[in-house]
Amino acid sequence: MIFIAAKFRVLPEHADRWPEIAGDFTRATRGEPGCLWFDWSRSLDDPAEYVLVEAFRDGDAGAAHVGSQHFKDAQATLPQYLAETPRIVNATIPQDGWSELGELSVPARG
Repeated sequence: MIFIAAKFRVLPEHADRWPEIAGDFTRATRGEPGCLWFDWSRSLDDPAEYVLVEAFRDGDAGAAHVGSQHFKDAQATLPQYLAETPRIVNATIPQDGWSELGELSVPARG
């Protein structure tokens, strides 16, 4: 799968509204057949920073995402709300979902 983590520094005056601002893009991406997940989190240290963790089934799914109309729309509309160009880590990894973090294994309850 293609695994991507990206940091978005949003202009402070738009930070509280970022989930709404990016909402159409988020919903459309989550609806792509090759999207495994597309999840936003807000930094605990910097309220103007959001981290996007996303994954696509394979390179073809990633290419379809980048070629989609909603991606082009996001390219045209989202930068005006950002303080800087987002930073990204992009890797192809040989798995198709989340693995358990064994070092913090939770025993069965009940």
